[in-house]
Amino acid sequence: MRSSILVVLTIFSLNAFAQLPEIDWDELSKTQPWAVTELYKDVPKVTPGEGASAPSDAVVLFDGKDLSMWQKAQFGSPVNMEGFEAMIPLIDPNFKGDAAEWTVKKGELEVKPGTGSIATKKAFGDVQLHVEWLAPVMPADKKGQAGGNSGVIFMGMYEVQVLNSYENPTYSNGQAASIYKQHIPLANASKAPENWQEYDIIFMAPKFSEKGTLVSPAKVTVIHNGVLVQNNVELLGPTCFIGTPYYIAHPEKLPIMLQDHSDKMRFRNIWVREL
Repeated sequence: MRSSILVVLTIFSLNAFAQLPEIDWDELSKTQPWAVTELYKDVPKVTPGEGASAPSDAVVLFDGKDLSMWQKAQFGSPVNMEGFEAMIPLIDPNFKGDAAEWTVKKGELEVKPGTGSIATKKAFGDVQLHVEWLAPVMPADKKGQAGGNSGVIFMGMYEVQVLNSYENPTYSNGQAASIYKQHIPLANASKAPENWQEYDIIFMAPKFSEKGTLVSPAKVTVIHNGVLVQNNVELLGPTCFIGTPYYIAHPEKLPIMLQDHSDKMRFRNIWVREL
């Protein structure tokens, strides 16, 4: 029976191939109809970075030298939507804050617990962000969300979680590379503490009409240590600890924030490309 099926399939394949129309390339070359679908336009040239260096069109946010691109964030992270309702009308995209107090040593940026989150001096909308981070070994009683915690927070509202998630269980939508409390990562690609990890993130900012209604939600793609873990997911609104998020209109560009969550997390090689 199997051989009979193979013969039938082979004959069917040959007949299907035989039915394909013949192409007279000599005749077609006279009119070149393929040229209609060929587009010619200037495409910006970008020189890729070598090793840890940034692409030629990137804004380097931290190169291991200083915090000149950063300052204290205007606000921290609200825990619920009531906090966002109060915060958003007060946001200043051009806020001039005090100098960031995190520690720069040996080419690395380390959270100085208690000094507050830091934010870029420049405001951003749609971006490609590269950031490398490292979680320290924590005391044995520090587990879950207390096991080495920070966050990359776009526009001060939309967080990609930074957490030691190597043999450190917590709620799935709060582990490393989650869109905090909204999207569980497709895989746990975490390395052990004291190892550098990489995030490559595509963030598309939400768009609002002139009347303040939502036109399109924020969308995020995350590659964690070379593994796709968030695939163009749509956010429900700002990432908050308590309650259900929803959108509130805000400026189209706002600073990127790194969170002080009381742990000495470290960062390096941070750059961003505006899209």
